[in-house]
Amino acid sequence: MTTSTLTSNTDTLNSFLDQVRHLMANTLLQTRVKDLVEDSGSLIGLGGKMLRSRLAYRVGRANGIDNDLLVYGAAAVEMIHTASLLHDDVIDGGVLRRGMPTFWVEKGAAGAILVGDLLLFKAIDLICQVADGRYTHDLVKLTGEVCEAESEQELLFDDSQSKLELCQSIARRKTGALFAFVALIAGDGDEHRKEVLRESGYLLGTVYQLADDILDTRDQEGSSGKTLGTDAARGIVSAALLKDVDLEAHLDVLIEQAVKTVNGDKQSASGLRAYIDEDLRPALNALLS
Repeated sequence: MTTSTLTSNTDTLNSFLDQVRHLMANTLLQTRVKDLVEDSGSLIGLGGKMLRSRLAYRVGRANGIDNDLLVYGAAAVEMIHTASLLHDDVIDGGVLRRGMPTFWVEKGAAGAILVGDLLLFKAIDLICQVADGRYTHDLVKLTGEVCEAESEQELLFDDSQSKLELCQSIARRKTGALFAFVALIAGDGDEHRKEVLRESGYLLGTVYQLADDILDTRDQEGSSGKTLGTDAARGIVSAALLKDVDLEAHLDVLIEQAVKTVNGDKQSASGLRAYIDEDLRPALNALLS
């Protein structure tokens, strides 16, 4: 691939991510809390990696999916992800996120919870507006999986029960579910493709969450941009406690499985490999280095 092609691809990706951020911002600007958009860049993904949006772009573009569906789907998922971060920071007592004071530190715990709730429902409204609303149930169902996994991790288990099967199950639903949604819409128009891409998304999101568990144990708060050590402080299930598992090797297995899942679909596999090489692996390296 030539330098000019790489530059063109990067510019197109950045344009897509800007469209996603613009839609998120515009959605919030139409609410009564519109002034918060200018006060807090964290509400529209500024400083975030936007890995879910990048997955929608890489695979959706490879499959020739309608840009509006990808933008609206990515924006909805980023808003749900942001809502989960607002809530998580209150639960964890985290004071730093994306290199800035967390929203609850600046606006109060009640404010973070309420704005998080608002983001959730505005995200659902967004997905109702595209593709005749046919992905609304998928988004609601998969967001429910996120909430269920978070509740399970918080209320039913403790760190002494940190085994690979349980850690992977929680990671698959807690983080994998939203990756699964953007992968699903990136196969729009082909039922089989959608289902196998959903599974690929689950696997890639699981990989990212398992690696993120490791970051929480590291003494790199400044460079990581967020408060660390909250999992250990709360005694929750974490992949960081898997002493008898070569986790990095296991992540490689899951990544390869995500590509194999598309089973000969060259377009989807091309998009997945581009995402893995250009977006996911750099993010994993940052977490695990």
